[in-house]
Amino acid sequence: MAKLRVLIVDDEPGICSGISRILSNYSVTFPFLEEEFTFETQEVGSGEEAIEIINNNGADIILLDNKLPGIYGIDVLEHINKKQIDCSVMMITSYASLDLAIKATNNGAYNFVPKPFTPQELKTSMESITKHLYLRRMTKNLKDEDKQIRNQFLSVLSHELKLPLSAIEGYLRIMKERLAGDTMDSYDEMVNRSLERIKGMRMLITDLLDLTKIESDKKNKDIKRLNITEIAASSREIVSPMATQKNIQIFIDSEPEQIFFNGDPEKIEIIFNNLISNAVKYNKDNGEVRCTLRDNMDSIKVTIADTGIGMSEEDIPKLFQEFVRLKNDKTRKISGSGLGLSITRKIVEDIYNGKISVTSVPDEGTTFSIELPKGNLQE
Repeated sequence: MAKLRVLIVDDEPGICSGISRILSNYSVTFPFLEEEFTFETQEVGSGEEAIEIINNNGADIILLDNKLPGIYGIDVLEHINKKQIDCSVMMITSYASLDLAIKATNNGAYNFVPKPFTPQELKTSMESITKHLYLRRMTKNLKDEDKQIRNQFLSVLSHELKLPLSAIEGYLRIMKERLAGDTMDSYDEMVNRSLERIKGMRMLITDLLDLTKIESDKKNKDIKRLNITEIAASSREIVSPMATQKNIQIFIDSEPEQIFFNGDPEKIEIIFNNLISNAVKYNKDNGEVRCTLRDNMDSIKVTIADTGIGMSEEDIPKLFQEFVRLKNDKTRKISGSGLGLSITRKIVEDIYNGKISVTSVPDEGTTFSIELPKGNLQE
């Protein structure tokens, strides 16, 4: 039985004692785990006390009120983010501070539970945040796990993420109770945020399934004679709705006009889909994407260049790490799983013994270059 440390930060003693009482006899179980999670609570009444405990002793889950004597809960959240402390935060908020709770959720808090809440509402939220914490920590340890365990975990994670995220549940509860008003216009932002979360979740599921399939099917290759030019054109059609919204033109330059390659069609499609869609997502309005294909006798050379936001030299090495996304003001509203480029590199290097490289200039654009040797699949 695993015990999670829960830090309750609220200046209302009744709230603190009530949460501790509810969690004292409560445990969380998951179908795919043999052990249960129980909770050990600690109560503090100020943000300063919370930071001291977080710095010295740590905590797994923090239930954080915002309106506190001294520094506010949002300041504690900023401290956690700045120090990159390994914990999950859930805001406890009154209806009056609903906008702040949503802001906190967007800035790192996993979810929020509004006051007053019932014991069942608290338990439901705790189950969700416990699952989130477990999966996130497991993700960090993936590289140290046996491949079979890793694939098993990714499969479990894929199925688990098909359920709506608890953040969406929070928005739906607000809409059900008409807390923000009686007209639909009052909820437009919440609806849009929920749709974005669902979109991101679907992308993550797709990428996780691709990653699992790549790891498990390395020896089961479906090798066919492929028309690389046609695959590139097909990928262009797939992302064309997104490109149209931003008025981005996608050009394909193939020399010769049709280039053929022996490979697995599904995996080659993943390469082009990931790179062309990224070139559109991280592009500027009215920009361009140029996909250049060359047959160099012993290999196929592919370059995909965009006129987008670009990135710094320091960020480039991070691109191909699993579950890593570059976060800044320019990418804040762009959804993604943090797996697409990692999957692309695995296909290029691990399966085709090829090479992938990146060059980029901030505010000017990024170019991905791939070289796929002919007839040189990894066994």
